[in-house]
Amino acid sequence: MTIGELDDGFYIEDNESGIPEDDCSGVFEVGYSTSENGTRFGLSIVQGIVTAHDWQIESAAGTDGGTRFEITGVYFVD
Repeated sequence: MTIGELDDGFYIEDNESGIPEDDCSGVFEVGYSTSENGTRFGLSIVQGIVTAHDWQIESAAGTDGGTRFEITGVYFVD
């Protein structure tokens, strides 16, 4: 897993199997999962936290085949 800075936020990227490109828009919905095990709430909770802070989140293919989540609209304090 890699965490890095963006001009107006940060990203989290893994190198696992990734999320199919067709599913990228639906990953934040309650019930989405690529696994048989799990609560199916994880990314919808993340979406709620991001929204509560007036940030934005997008998912995309990672550089090593995994998934990259970019959280933007973040105000950093020095």
